[in-house]
Amino acid sequence: MTYNFNRISIIGLGLIGGSWGLALRKHGYRGAVVGFDRPKVLKLALAAGAVDDGARDFASAVRGADLVIIATPVGVILDSLSQLKANAKPGALVTDVGSTKRLICRRALEILGDEPKFLGGHPLAGKERSGFENADAKLFEKARYVLTPVTPDDLKDKRVKAFSSLVELVGARPFVADPQSHDRAMAFLSHLPQLLSTGLASLIAEQSGEDFLPTEMAASGFRDVTRLAESPYDIWRDICLTNIENIQSALEALIDKLEHMKVHLTDRELQREFKQALKLREKLRETR
Repeated sequence: MTYNFNRISIIGLGLIGGSWGLALRKHGYRGAVVGFDRPKVLKLALAAGAVDDGARDFASAVRGADLVIIATPVGVILDSLSQLKANAKPGALVTDVGSTKRLICRRALEILGDEPKFLGGHPLAGKERSGFENADAKLFEKARYVLTPVTPDDLKDKRVKAFSSLVELVGARPFVADPQSHDRAMAFLSHLPQLLSTGLASLIAEQSGEDFLPTEMAASGFRDVTRLAESPYDIWRDICLTNIENIQSALEALIDKLEHMKVHLTDRELQREFKQALKLREKLRETR
């Protein structure tokens, strides 16, 4: 690593932010880690060793940090950019963990300019349950960690290269994408599965209340498909608001697919869908 982050600030110590702190310590990071969150959460993070010190406010948390990781919901990330411009030192690198990137990267360029340097980030390593109590030092191991530079030239910046090395240090695998491509891919690969899981669970909740549909008969298949329905709305509200066009397109494509399967329930066309789905699953197993 040609550039060292001697002081790292983590804003938001929930699942992702807390896991960043725990992972840094587990993998031998020797610099200072400062955290900022609600007092109750900060107390848990300090007790677990995820951070060395807690800041009383946002400004003091980011002041003097070489690397600032904004690990909050998307709306809070957007709102924090002005505070970052006012308080982060010019030579710092600022990154986030938001599940959408277009609006964040565009707003970061408008507000921050080139200093402090902003690098979009998205670890593909979440869980259906949030909060520091679910943080894990192993969360990022073998997971893809998407980096979305504001401009292609940012990949040459020594701070960006250093962060990519830090991502590898905690066991993740960096993957570079532009913000637009990231958001379209996430609409199909992350946001659509979440809404499908939530919608199915909501449907069954309604049906079980109206008709004889005992949930005691739900087996592992139903439980697996609806696992994501445990995810909190507070996080997904901002994701949907900042990726609405891509999510709508993904939902329309799924509706078309379901309509196609509905029409072909009694013929061999349905078999083609099963075969195509099986090939994708085999491909996913190979890439893992």
